[in-house]
Amino acid sequence: MVPAERIDDERWQRAFAEVGRLIGGRVTRVEKQPRWRPAWFLEVDCDGETVPAFFRGDRGLGSGTYDIRYEYEVMRVLEDHGIPVPRLYGFCEEPRGIVMARAPGRPNLATADDDAQRRAVLDDYVDILARMHGIGLGEFEAIGLTMPKGADQIGLDDLPVWEKTFRKSKQRPEPLIEFALQWLKRSVPQKRSHITFVTGDAAQFLFDGKRVTAVLDFELAHLGDPLGDLAAFRGRDVSEPLGDISRAYRRYAEITGEELDLDAIAFHSVRFSLNTPLAVAALCAAPFPGVNLPQYLSWYLVFGRMALETIADIEGITLEVPTLPAPVETRNTGLFDLLAGSFKDDRNYSSETALRMVQIARERDRHGTAVERDDLASVSQVVGRRIDDWATADAELERVVLEDDRGRDEELIRCLHRRTMMQELLLRPAMRELPNLEFQRIAL
Repeated sequence: MVPAERIDDERWQRAFAEVGRLIGGRVTRVEKQPRWRPAWFLEVDCDGETVPAFFRGDRGLGSGTYDIRYEYEVMRVLEDHGIPVPRLYGFCEEPRGIVMARAPGRPNLATADDDAQRRAVLDDYVDILARMHGIGLGEFEAIGLTMPKGADQIGLDDLPVWEKTFRKSKQRPEPLIEFALQWLKRSVPQKRSHITFVTGDAAQFLFDGKRVTAVLDFELAHLGDPLGDLAAFRGRDVSEPLGDISRAYRRYAEITGEELDLDAIAFHSVRFSLNTPLAVAALCAAPFPGVNLPQYLSWYLVFGRMALETIADIEGITLEVPTLPAPVETRNTGLFDLLAGSFKDDRNYSSETALRMVQIARERDRHGTAVERDDLASVSQVVGRRIDDWATADAELERVVLEDDRGRDEELIRCLHRRTMMQELLLRPAMRELPNLEFQRIAL
């Protein structure tokens, strides 16, 4: 951490002053969290006592669907009900952000000491989740959360919010997204009526020993089908391996007395996973300087693939797993190796992002020509005529998707999955935050 006065930014100096006022002291030391949203670890001197705090700022990338103040109000309700959220000190208006205590513990069950600890912590989280689902809906409606009505609203959940953001910022043909959206809208479970508070992005927490010390991240919270939160476990497991999700589901059913509908959970798995490509598609298509493109590409491809693979499971379609062609040495091979090596001793957030972009470029140089040839042949077969460039392939494939011919679903799923998987394979040497690239299957 560095002395707060070293931060040469008037906006953040105002924020630090407001943090001090809310906590009753003075911010003395700060550390910017190295991530895509503005966030700070802080130390506040309160009459000689050091109080650790955290500032969670607004995303500011246009990809969020809810206001940061909305998350603060949700956390206040949860805090009032004894849910272990970090202690809230208040809200900062400029720059906008939540001022909270820095909770003890560490994230990511992949770091658990052993399987026994992992099971115990996940059990504790499931207990807390069931408690959150049991809070009366009126308190959330009072702060602006809206009640879904009818099977379509319950099933589609907050998908319309994500789709609206996607439509507004769409930069290019997106055949995978368009296909999944159509599939979801014609596959909504019609028998679900149970509505609770849902976190929107479940299984985010800190833990210590065998207990959860704090549940985190409620920017996507809303009212909906609680099975949506259970479905989110499968997505969270990709970046933060949770252990046996099926076991967690059984515990939830035992605590709540709810009979779990696996078909509805599978549907929500598709919906939940598609939210990520919907949110990051524009950033992937038209990245701006400073954006962590490798991270967004990873999310786009992996969660897009998850949507397709879940649909294939539901439809009884067995998908082939492609492999990359043999690498080809090019005139650029030595240059990319030299560039990658230049980051060896400089691994801060910015240089790590740059290194990952070099790794992506190197893989595309080694495999890209063969992968592109394979993709054009696959799309040409679906479209029914020869296509010679990637831009036309994307546009023509989206055109076929938008015809919404259900009789072609299997053909489209296979084509979309293959091209998504091949692009992901090119990206894998640059992936960092997605260590578990196989999605857990559920067996109750």
